Amino acid sequence: MDGLPPHRTVRLAGQLLRFFDAPQDYVTVWRAMRALTERRTEDTPDEWWILEHAPVYTQGQAGLDVWLTALQPDIPLVRSDRGGQVTYHGPGQIMLYGLVDLRRLGLTVRSMVFALEEAVLGLLSHHGVRGERRDGAPGVYVEGAKVAALGLRVRHGCTYHGLALNVAMDLGPFAGIVPCGLPGLAVTQTRDLGILADQGQLAHELVRQVMICLDQQREMA
Repeated sequence: MDGLPPHRTVRLAGQLLRFFDAPQDYVTVWRAMRALTERRTEDTPDEWWILEHAPVYTQGQAGLDVWLTALQPDIPLVRSDRGGQVTYHGPGQIMLYGLVDLRRLGLTVRSMVFALEEAVLGLLSHHGVRGERRDGAPGVYVEGAKVAALGLRVRHGCTYHGLALNVAMDLGPFAGIVPCGLPGLAVTQTRDLGILADQGQLAHELVRQVMICLDQQREMA
């Protein structure tokens, strides 16, 4: 695909998986996702982009500046068009972006969010960690601390943006914000939960879990 940084492409069950190695600039990836979504046709295959970002704060389209409490001056803030409030992305965090035609799959936004959350829950469970959902606050939590955040945008029935799973990152920049607009919310990561698998292994496991959970949601639709 033109305009994308170097990456490795894998085809799986009619979908494209794009794996990026180096940390990616948030705005570059965001513009590429939006461009693909705008020119999609009913025959465009769904894609999943697996990457990590260079350090960046991102604020969702309904984000409130009150949650930007003490941003680190060397980390840019991007006001994005995804859902949700403010969060931080950086190296050591898996970004899984789903460019998915919901109508073709017979899914709703709610079922897409449920599948993404369920995939993280399944991944954690496989490694002996019990995660949970939180009413009114999409994502996955372990003992009250957030380990995965979600934020989607839907245009013409198709999604972009997606899921962030904290693996082995510097959590310090989260101290400069109120993550997801939830005062007092702690954040955690798989390394601190005792999961020793590296980021590459977890990324592949997460993709497999997402495919399973999406199929389950399609069967229930």
